[in-house]
Amino acid sequence: MEDLIRIGAAASALGVSVDTLRRWERAGKIHFDRVGGQRSVSAAEVARLLRERGAPKRSSARNRLDGVVIAVKRDGVMAQVEMACGPYRVVSLMSREAADELGLEPGVLAVAAVKSTHVVVEVPQQP
Repeated sequence: MEDLIRIGAAASALGVSVDTLRRWERAGKIHFDRVGGQRSVSAAEVARLLRERGAPKRSSARNRLDGVVIAVKRDGVMAQVEMACGPYRVVSLMSREAADELGLEPGVLAVAAVKSTHVVVEVPQQP
C-alpha cells in the first residue's frame, strides 16, 4: 500500500489551505483517496506538487521549518529523510538508528532545524 498523507498535513507541507487543496481536487490538479471518510493523498503526489511549485526565488528560509515527511530511504547504517516544509523541500541525512528512534515515516509531522556556521544566500541577477 502506498504511503498516504491526510489533507491537513498535505496542506501544511505545501503551504496552502485545506480549501485550496479541495479546489485543486475539483480542478483535477491533485487526486485524493478517501480513507475512513477522510481525504488522503500519496506522498509521491505531494512531492510532485512541491517540484511543480518550486521554492520562492527571493527568500531565505528561517532555521526551523515545520513540515511533513514525504520519503525515507534507509540502508544498513544511514537514512535519507525528505520533508515538505511549505514550499521548501528539505533533505536530511542521519543515522538509521536516529530515524528509527524518531519514528520517521511518510506522513509524520516533523520540524527541520537547520544549523550552519556558513550559509550562502544568492539572488539571481536581474536582466
